Amino acid sequence: MKAVLTIAGSDSSGGAGIQADLKTIVAHRLFGESVITALTAQNTTGVAGVLDVDPAFVGAQIDAVFEDIRPDAVKVGMVSSPAIVRAIADGLRRHGAANIVVDPVMVATSGSALIADAAVDALVAELFPVAAVVTPNIPEAEVLAGMAIACPEDVQRAAELIAERIVAARQTASDFACSDAPVPAIMIKGGHGVGEPDAADDYLRLDHSEHVWLRGPRIETHNTHGTGCSLSSAIACNLAQGFAVDVAVREAKAYVAGALADGLDLGRGSGPLNHMWRYGPVPC
Repeated sequence: MKAVLTIAGSDSSGGAGIQADLKTIVAHRLFGESVITALTAQNTTGVAGVLDVDPAFVGAQIDAVFEDIRPDAVKVGMVSSPAIVRAIADGLRRHGAANIVVDPVMVATSGSALIADAAVDALVAELFPVAAVVTPNIPEAEVLAGMAIACPEDVQRAAELIAERIVAARQTASDFACSDAPVPAIMIKGGHGVGEPDAADDYLRLDHSEHVWLRGPRIETHNTHGTGCSLSSAIACNLAQGFAVDVAVREAKAYVAGALADGLDLGRGSGPLNHMWRYGPVPC
């Protein structure tokens, strides 16, 4: 059985973060492992508090995982401080991790901030260069690219600016081991009102000459808690099974679309997805 490691924060309500990732991994019939970066007190209505894990202990968790059941892919989600970013990057480089998917989680579905500003720069400098895929949504892409996104052409321009930022980060890094590695695929997720109002189109930049729009209908639901977490962990699952990046992303998009369309309705706010939608209706 292939193993997938999620490095992210814990969501006490079970809809996002580590919990959503592990559910996604199980739904793909793979073995899930976890490194917890933070504890959050949250539910479908918002985040009440965040408690970071000591960076050294984050590194210790990574070592424990890789020294025993080595993961075939890694998903990195919520990382709220530069010190934790560095601990993760050091650990992944130390163990030669492959198939790394970085989801630059900045704001929860409820609107609560989950990352310090300084950690954004650390993500770009430390984790993006070792990633196979980076998956910002539109607001995150705006921060990373330093520009507003109002139309599909802006999405494409933002992807190029993010790629340029990654290349620049590699050139100034003290560790040049990955300086010649390809720029990771950049998937800018739709669903934030850019383009057709009834569409949720994602943009995938594979390299400077190869890119594609992944078209899909908007699914009308307010229960979207953990959508980004689930998508990035599904991509990691597909990479672990040997799929090419473009196929891994397409399959992950289809999985999340099904989980949204299933219509699970829990909580008083933005509820979670049904990660197990492929296995039949929820028992009454």
